[in-house]
Amino acid sequence: MSNNAINNKYGKLYLVPTPIGNLEDITLRAINTLKNVDLILAEDTRTSSFLLKHYQITTHMESHHKFNEHKSTDSVCQKLMMGKNIALISDAGAPAISDPGFFLVRRCIEKGIEVEALPGATAFVPALTASGLPTDRFTFEGFLPPKKGRETKLKEIAENDCTTIIYESPYRLIKTLEQLKKYVEENRMIVVCRELTKIHSEYKRGTLDELIEWYSVNTPKGEIVIVIEGKRDREKKGIDGGEKKYERERKEKDEK
Repeated sequence: MSNNAINNKYGKLYLVPTPIGNLEDITLRAINTLKNVDLILAEDTRTSSFLLKHYQITTHMESHHKFNEHKSTDSVCQKLMMGKNIALISDAGAPAISDPGFFLVRRCIEKGIEVEALPGATAFVPALTASGLPTDRFTFEGFLPPKKGRETKLKEIAENDCTTIIYESPYRLIKTLEQLKKYVEENRMIVVCRELTKIHSEYKRGTLDELIEWYSVNTPKGEIVIVIEGKRDREKKGIDGGEKKYERERKEKDEK
């Protein structure tokens, strides 16, 4: 537990989720917070300006992204300690989820500055819930390491006994699917979720071979979430005794 108690004379840092595609996917509370804080920290002020203009939010914005967050954090904390209320937003989704935010939040906690996270949009939740894969247990990996540690992480995903969720760029999708194929059994169900909440939102389900074949012909576009069936979930469904055993275990779990 931190030794720093919350100082009520300080301002507050608000973590405000923004829509991942459809501009209507923002809460009334988020809009009101962005209108009433003294400053908005945005990952990209050019991208966020479209959202703010749409909702007639005129609060001043400053940049806060992965390339300057270490340098700007102390300055932000000073403003908060002077009583300013500040909101942190990312280009899309929840701050600190595969986006800048963790470093600033940790520093605020160390200094006794109150941090409040508003609920709202984040890409991996609709990807998981609409995937058709088990949701009772899951692992969120975010973006995989580009080089160092990538192979180790792929092996971990292959052995994971519950649903795994990763983010990926459309430019690296096929390469990632091909790398997963080296370690993940060919009968494991994979769901590629693309352009979530947008007009061309798509859930493509299949084996790795099927998905590689599909996206080799149909060039993927937009932000992508990959949902991977867990090894244990696959075994429960057929390899170790079939659907009846799987349903029986789920029923026993529910009764407990």
